[in-house]
Amino acid sequence: MIDSTSSFDRTSRAQTAPDDLSVRPQGLTGRSRDRLSTDKAEQLSSALANQPEIRPEMVARGRALAADPSYPSSSVLSQVAAQIANSPDLSEDQE
Repeated sequence: MIDSTSSFDRTSRAQTAPDDLSVRPQGLTGRSRDRLSTDKAEQLSSALANQPEIRPEMVARGRALAADPSYPSSSVLSQVAAQIANSPDLSEDQE
């Protein structure tokens, strides 16, 4: 079981909506309401389509790290090993 890091009595309480929903919060005008704009979606799709699927510089970096006997450092390996060893056995929940 995972324990919560905060208790319920410390969480913020939701504020209730006003009875009159026609009342707008201060500073909001008709023009500043939430809107959905897809103007940039086509540009984003185009930019993503123009990116190579394989980035040679990242492949070279990965190969260099894989060949480096000191990567990852022993302290990082120890931290990961400790996290794995201290994690709950989730297979116990399936019985």
